Amino acid sequence: MALKSGDIAVDATLGLGGHTMDMMEAVGPKGHVYSFDQDLEHIEVARTRIKETFGKEGLKRFTPIHSNFVDMRERLHDLGVTSVNGILFDLGLALSHLTRPERGFSFQHEGPLDMRMSRELNLLTAADIVNTYSESDLADIIFQFGEERLSRKIAKAIVEQRKKAPFATTKQLEDLVFHAYPANLRHGKSHPATRTFQALRIAVNSELEVLENVLPQAVELLAPHGRVVAISYHSLEDRIVKHFLRSQTRDCVCPPEVLRCECSATPVISVLTKSPVTPSDEEVAKNPRSRSAKLRAAEKI
Repeated sequence: MALKSGDIAVDATLGLGGHTMDMMEAVGPKGHVYSFDQDLEHIEVARTRIKETFGKEGLKRFTPIHSNFVDMRERLHDLGVTSVNGILFDLGLALSHLTRPERGFSFQHEGPLDMRMSRELNLLTAADIVNTYSESDLADIIFQFGEERLSRKIAKAIVEQRKKAPFATTKQLEDLVFHAYPANLRHGKSHPATRTFQALRIAVNSELEVLENVLPQAVELLAPHGRVVAISYHSLEDRIVKHFLRSQTRDCVCPPEVLRCECSATPVISVLTKSPVTPSDEEVAKNPRSRSAKLRAAEKI
């Protein structure tokens, strides 16, 4: 991110505050960090950690924003911030969500089929989707957002099962998807329910739509030479980031048959990562959850 003393930085995904505190260290006492999170519990934990690390003075240069980052431009403008020096998106699911059964993100523990990043800001749950969406809509969600090739078989099994009783828990859905898989495919590298759970989480939180909408805002907010960094964890997110950054480097978007340029497009950013940065073997050994991470970065021209 190349942050320096006095800079203004944005952590689009506060979580428990790790990246935010690194940014606060980089921008120093004269800088400021604005951090977004939909989960009020995350904000409180991060605030406590920051106070313990930087003292009461540290809290003065940290502003948590309880909001989906899709409203980044509006919420920052409300605070009088129209230009920043760096923005970070860490698009991974918070460990605190995965390890708490009551949030319903993981099939490793029995919990309600919830999957909402924010219970205050989002009404739709995974149970709503599983129990009310049509078979074709379910199949489309599981295929498009989970890249699950058995999506239609799983959707059909869900609809048949919910006629007997609605789905209420993660384990109920996990068990159904497991048995929807052919016996010879049930014990591969990943659990059969992994892609279905990913798809439902993305649908509940409109994750891909939100990402597509916020990236143009991020580039607009950057000051000259400001940088945007995005860490994604599956191909759908990485594809959106890659294509958007590529689109912002073009100096003409006219179709080939146009003999004279009629557009006003000029390059907005310079991509810093020709190919995504991935974790080293050493990092994966220390933190297995990082194995699928891909980092892309760009600088405002």
